Amino acid sequence: MYLSQTTEVPFINEYATKNTLGVDRMALASAAVLKYPNKNVLVIDAGSCITYDFISDKRIFKGGSISPGIAMRYRALNQFTDKLPSLNRIDAFSLTGNSTEEAIHSGVLNGLIIEINGIIEEYKLQFEKLTVVLTGGDTIFLAKRLKNSIFANPNFLLVGLNNILIQNSKND
Repeated sequence: MYLSQTTEVPFINEYATKNTLGVDRMALASAAVLKYPNKNVLVIDAGSCITYDFISDKRIFKGGSISPGIAMRYRALNQFTDKLPSLNRIDAFSLTGNSTEEAIHSGVLNGLIIEINGIIEEYKLQFEKLTVVLTGGDTIFLAKRLKNSIFANPNFLLVGLNNILIQNSKND
């Protein structure tokens, strides 16, 4: 079985361009409705990109947003400027960088943390009862730095893929 935009999923897809919705985002939405039925869920996948996907308490995939992941942010600063160095993520960083390298770490990492917290807060303003799931390769790094109450599950994508497989094998 191949997962595609025509695969049966356990949610209603209201994405305007259904054929461009990534299968990873489809699997995450499936995991959200399986693990948190009848709840508004914001799934944040922190990998190459940061995707934010909202699934309503009525099992409706509404859409979300996509922004650059941590590694992509570092790479962009190096590739799109003449003099900024190529750096990798570090675990300890401050708000105020006292050197170019420290300033890059501060900008990339604090900027992303503030972005994620801000997006969660915006969704909470619209949806009083919101379940937030953080997943993806940078889950553990980000989970301990976010001020919001979240469920951190690095394997949430696999939960969704398994859910879709089980659902579609019953239909065969």
